Amino acid sequence: MNHPVNDLRSALDYLRSIPGQLIETDVEADPAAELSGVYRYVGAGGTVKRPTTVNGPAMLFNNIKGHPGARVAIGLMASRERVAKLFGCRKEELGHLVRSCAANPVDPVVISGPAPVQEVVHRAEDPGFDLFRLIPAPTNTPLDAGPYITLGMCYATHPDTGLSDVTIHRMCIQSKNTLSIFLQPGSRHIGAMAERATELGKSLPISISIGVDPAISVTSCFEPPTTPLGFNELSIAGALRKKAVELVPCVSVKENAIANAEYVIEGEILPGSNNTVEDQNSHTGYAMPEFPGYNGAASHVCWLIKVKAVTHRKDPIMQTCIGPSEEHVSMAGIPTEASILNLLEKALPGKVKNVYAHRSGGGKYMAVLQCVKSVPTDEGKQRQAALLAFSAFPELKHVVLVDDDVDIFDSDDVLWALNTRFQGDRDIITIPGVRCHPLDPSARPEYSASILDTGISCKTIFDATVPFSLKDRFVRSPFLEVDPDKWIPGFGK
Repeated sequence: MNHPVNDLRSALDYLRSIPGQLIETDVEADPAAELSGVYRYVGAGGTVKRPTTVNGPAMLFNNIKGHPGARVAIGLMASRERVAKLFGCRKEELGHLVRSCAANPVDPVVISGPAPVQEVVHRAEDPGFDLFRLIPAPTNTPLDAGPYITLGMCYATHPDTGLSDVTIHRMCIQSKNTLSIFLQPGSRHIGAMAERATELGKSLPISISIGVDPAISVTSCFEPPTTPLGFNELSIAGALRKKAVELVPCVSVKENAIANAEYVIEGEILPGSNNTVEDQNSHTGYAMPEFPGYNGAASHVCWLIKVKAVTHRKDPIMQTCIGPSEEHVSMAGIPTEASILNLLEKALPGKVKNVYAHRSGGGKYMAVLQCVKSVPTDEGKQRQAALLAFSAFPELKHVVLVDDDVDIFDSDDVLWALNTRFQGDRDIITIPGVRCHPLDPSARPEYSASILDTGISCKTIFDATVPFSLKDRFVRSPFLEVDPDKWIPGFGK
């Protein structure tokens, strides 16, 4: 990589050097649904309503209605190929690379301020302080509960242990100095911190860093059991960049923030505030589009953040994403792949070559495993690998097993395996009644009597691998290996 990437601006500069990876526009865009409406066509991909473009370019909007001087970047990670370029590897290697980084973390360091993100400081007590004016947060659709911060790196510290963590949560601007934050009950790390702070009768200081190195955005999406409570995911980003992520003390709360971010919102999660109504201003009944491709219902159990300050760079760049876009697939899916590979390599070394968290499941619901059967006793280990995948990433719903001659990143090739190496009466394994993910609209009691509670699913394995005893009857047509560059110079480069 000729352009070292260490923050959002260097990432954008790098993409400018690659034809077709970044589009900039000076045409005014309204952050209220219009901006996302444009990008829906240009490069959203993922589970976004068609028509959309898969693997389209990222976009930088330089003229944001109501926010002079601010810009908005979207789609930076909305292409697996683009993330691979930003990480300096091939797209097929992303899961393996990030797995290696998780196993060899480089802890973040705290520097003395001021940092780049503190070039401009707005305090809540300042006249005219207003989050609606300071933060050009878009709405994805006209039904959204309000302007959403979709790529805010939430950083907080456990009140008891003093260990810190970074995660991404949806946050909606509710007033000039408050945000709602959805912390799924009983799951992610900052939710556990907020619950413990409430037990102690204390608020939880929090920083929200927006506009960061894509290495931070992706690695912050690791989940247990790979990164248990107390594991700071910023250390994985440090390993990926071979340089510790720099943090800086906040100006208004006792917490740290990412020093080279574009914006930081500083505040406190108020104790016992987990009854905040997400759509209290819009009353639409909806939150925002979520990764399965449907509008999420507005929550009545969000927490409330009281904002104390906003800091940012001069001419800051807001970074955002569309909830169901390929960007979510990259951020959620690559850590999913790394987590599955990590467990499989420990339990079944060499029996699974690679894993793809498929875009149709938003990087969470479906994984395709590329399995190796080299001796007769390998038969059955592919199904054991599927069971381990469910353990490595509990939100996984479907696992598709294919042989190592199938390109798991080519959906047509995977479907070919399902059509020629699969019989439904013998190759489907179902595991009903398992907790999965509450945003799956089919995971509800009204959908099936077998579902006892929202978020429970029937996990399913689709085994499209050839039985070892029949391998010699399923050999793909052997074409002559040639270099097409002899006839078509530069082909495929």
